[in-house]
Amino acid sequence: MSPRNPEKDRIARERKAQHILDSALKVMAIKGFQPTSIQDIAGEAKVSVGNVYHYFESKDEILSEVLRRGQTTYGQHVTEISKATFPPLTKLTLICSSWLSIQTSWAFTILMQSARLSDATPHEIRRAVTDRFTENLKPVASIMRDGIGNGTIVDGDPLQLAFYFVSLIQGLTLQRMPGYEVPVDMDVAAITALFEAKRPVGPPPPKNDVDNARSLV
Repeated sequence: MSPRNPEKDRIARERKAQHILDSALKVMAIKGFQPTSIQDIAGEAKVSVGNVYHYFESKDEILSEVLRRGQTTYGQHVTEISKATFPPLTKLTLICSSWLSIQTSWAFTILMQSARLSDATPHEIRRAVTDRFTENLKPVASIMRDGIGNGTIVDGDPLQLAFYFVSLIQGLTLQRMPGYEVPVDMDVAAITALFEAKRPVGPPPPKNDVDNARSLV
């Protein structure tokens, strides 16, 4: 019998825990947190109820961990993008396209917002979700601030613009619930363009100015 490999065991355990959390996300998003039972989660994950309890003590812990992992991963992603050397509008395009490309983003958005709004959600979870959401606005606000500074993003309060942008792309994912998708394409370029600074359209320059400019070429 070969000796146990602690690292291999840890990875296997983490994969099983993540599988349970992924299953819980789908069930809770559709049924709601309160009506969802451990039996529902076990059924979706195709494991026993005892197996679920082997990894998580309660349904509250499962909800808390689903939201913590999802928001933390998203926060790390947008922070990495905000520190890149791309132009601000390109960064917004990357955030938008990556979020819309995640197949379960509709479920996570539903669960996150319902957790914040439902009285059935424990207070500490509601508070943590709201705090993480607010914290994750900061790297997006940094992108907005840079874009305002170089004239490529509409003028305004950077944090407010970040809030509008994130709320917009999260709201759009709600239209992608499997079986009930709204049959309208989502154009990432068009979404990002909503935050692009529009160059003022004025009268053409005087003919003499045009001639003078050409003479310099």
